[in-house]
Amino acid sequence: MEIFLEQVLNGVAIGSLYGLMTLGLTLVYGILRILHIAHAAVYTAGAYLGLWTFQWSGSLLLGAIVAMVGCSALGVGIERLVYFPLLRYPPFVPLIASIAVLLGTEEVCRLLFGPYILAFPAKVPLPSISLGNLVVSAPLLAVYIVTAAILLALWYIVARTRLGLAMRAVAQSRPMADALGIDTHRIITITFVLGSSIAALAGILVGIYYNQVYPTMGAVPAYKTLAIIVVGGLGNIQGSVIASLLVGMAETLLIGFANIPLPRDALAFMAMIAVLLWRAEGLFRSR
Repeated sequence: MEIFLEQVLNGVAIGSLYGLMTLGLTLVYGILRILHIAHAAVYTAGAYLGLWTFQWSGSLLLGAIVAMVGCSALGVGIERLVYFPLLRYPPFVPLIASIAVLLGTEEVCRLLFGPYILAFPAKVPLPSISLGNLVVSAPLLAVYIVTAAILLALWYIVARTRLGLAMRAVAQSRPMADALGIDTHRIITITFVLGSSIAALAGILVGIYYNQVYPTMGAVPAYKTLAIIVVGGLGNIQGSVIASLLVGMAETLLIGFANIPLPRDALAFMAMIAVLLWRAEGLFRSR
């Protein structure tokens, strides 16, 4: 029973990390209808910026701030320099450009930091919690707290503020939002800032949780999170988070606990195929 509960805790943590990674994809798709594969490049850059700043300053908080600012600039740069000129073309054109940005970022990280796995030895300023014989480590607790805080903040922004109302209007119809006087370019920029900041925190949390940062750390998440947002419903924030938790739990319980011989990284795609065959719009209706 203890092993099962431990795997449940790990599954929730992994699902939470997937959830953080999918939020940016979901936000961008909701606004631009673009599959933002380059989001994984922002996530990788966030991990490296956080690690580099931590090594230089010894402050994890400063590392998170620098990573969020740097990744926000990177995300806005991708939107302005890559996506904006390509919006008049079919959707597969920005998608190919997005993949090119991901591959290019991997090479830049390899040139700047080397091709090797780097340790992220930061100590999270949180205590470990004992639940009987179970121990919730500080990195695990940090994943729970940061994910919950981000989800709560994002829900408040989207559902309770004028900015969120404008974001929902742009997601519903950009021409109509323009006609109503909404600055759609500003809303798109803010969306990329939000998504990229979350990606930066996700990169840092993954680096600390697994104690490793490397140039291709975004390769598998780039496509796995794409499958997850399809499962949850394209553009649906709630659906992407729930689908992320389900995939994380499935990976730990089916493979780690039950020892079912399934390829871990292919599980999200298997779920995507099954859901599409059963319900083409995903578990939750796309928005």
